[in-house]
Amino acid sequence: MRARIIVGGLFILAGVAVITVVAADDVVVEKNVVYGKAGDVELTLDLAHPKTGTGPFPGIVFIHGGGWAGGERSSYHSLIERAAKQGYVAATISYRLTGFDPKTNTGKVPFPAQLHDCKCAVRWMRSVADKYHVDPQRIGVTGASAGGHLSLLVGLVDREAELEGDGGHAEFSSQVSAVVNYCGPTDLVREYDDVKGVQPFLQALCGGTPETAADAFRVGSPVSHVHKAGPPILTLHGDKDDLVPVSQARLLEEAIQKKGGRHELVILPGQGHAFAGAAAKQAEAALWAFFEKHLKAK
Repeated sequence: MRARIIVGGLFILAGVAVITVVAADDVVVEKNVVYGKAGDVELTLDLAHPKTGTGPFPGIVFIHGGGWAGGERSSYHSLIERAAKQGYVAATISYRLTGFDPKTNTGKVPFPAQLHDCKCAVRWMRSVADKYHVDPQRIGVTGASAGGHLSLLVGLVDREAELEGDGGHAEFSSQVSAVVNYCGPTDLVREYDDVKGVQPFLQALCGGTPETAADAFRVGSPVSHVHKAGPPILTLHGDKDDLVPVSQARLLEEAIQKKGGRHELVILPGQGHAFAGAAAKQAEAALWAFFEKHLKAK
């Protein structure tokens, strides 16, 4: 059994989250690190980085799924540790959830708050580049489902003030050099029309229906932001996905091809919204190969 040693212990200061520093094999994991603020709410992440070496290391931000209404950053703990073992500084982040109320199909925290937080996390990683030996020119982002959707927006949305947010580190860029999208929705109107079961979650995210909140559905759709100069994107999608149909991946592929951008689409036969068995291993191998190519290759 792998040994874990608490290196930094716990400390609590007024207004500062508890940070636990854990050493595991050749990796250091720091938990509950504050990366920004949304009003009075502290935004936190867990970080894994190589225990030795001075880098500079490429960085990866992992964004969890959960319909923008749930999910936990802890779902990516094993992946950020595997990333650190391969020479990355990797963060799994919490972001503001919609506060979806199933009785009213409304949310307390609508879009673009979620994107604001994700972009803030990228800016934070640049702000601590010296401390953690991160190469600020080599940062990628990935996530699944809602996390894939947000990862695409982080990659495709230019530095627009209304979509950057004011969570902190405004002097740093939120642009990324590579995106890996696991089965994220790309056209929210089509997703709303095609999958009845996700309609309440999209209403909570966008503050209404495609008719009453047309601007939010448009701005919240990654296909609306495709441009030629966007970062390289890898999309992994199961052809039996009944929550986010594979047609969503093909819509993104078509939009990027029309603009002359860079997109790789891997469709996994027989897989639904969550990959299993050999397909899960294939998808993870594709993720590491893609980041190796675009974040490590000189």
